[in-house]
Amino acid sequence: MSVRTSRTRLITTAVSVAIAALSMSACNGDGDIKSAGPAPTVTVTPFTASPTTPAAPASPAAPSAGAPSAAAPTGKAPAATASKPAANTPASPAPKVPAAAAAANPSICEGSNTKTTAAPLNRPVNHMLLTVTNIGSTTCYLHGYPAVRFGEAQSVPPVIDDSKPQAVVTLKPGESGYASVNLSSTDGTDGSNGHTVTSLDVYFHGPSGNESVGAGAHPSLPAKGTYVDDSLKVTYWQQSMDDAVSW
Repeated sequence: MSVRTSRTRLITTAVSVAIAALSMSACNGDGDIKSAGPAPTVTVTPFTASPTTPAAPASPAAPSAGAPSAAAPTGKAPAATASKPAANTPASPAPKVPAAAAAANPSICEGSNTKTTAAPLNRPVNHMLLTVTNIGSTTCYLHGYPAVRFGEAQSVPPVIDDSKPQAVVTLKPGESGYASVNLSSTDGTDGSNGHTVTSLDVYFHGPSGNESVGAGAHPSLPAKGTYVDDSLKVTYWQQSMDDAVSW
């Protein structure tokens, strides 16, 4: 029931009670109406309902320790944080190959990265041993056989085909490879045009075995010179000295 309806009913009830009291005082026992003077004034105090006190708003719950406070909505979704670089980020430059790593690539053994010596052998007789030592900082390959020229020779001696090794001779820094030179006939009957020479040039082959590559070597010979004839021939480069002198 509303406050206004209750107030109306109370006013109506009070007025009815006042009229009834006036009617009773104006009448006597025989029903005659007597003069009762002016009717008393009845003051009706209307009922005033107290205004409804609005309920106090609930206090917001205190945030728990460590919990982040909620941000007021703005009507826009928060921008997502990018986890990868922008498309126009320049690519990192390719790393440079260190000089030491670049120098580790094998090369061809030749006069500039090796040292060559020539030494006559007592056994077998009339033989000379060529020793090539890698004096560089990287591994090198000793291809084929030595192309030698004694004195003023116009051609190089042939190679002993059967002396070809199973693999190319590989020299790490400080290691040596070998080849022997058959200087002249052992019995003096197979050779001709024998003569003494005082200089020697050694040239190196590339992978194909035909071309001359790099610088040549110029090992010294004995002061008295070295005797050679037309039976002159060489072995392939060998990984060991024993293989070289066995021919």
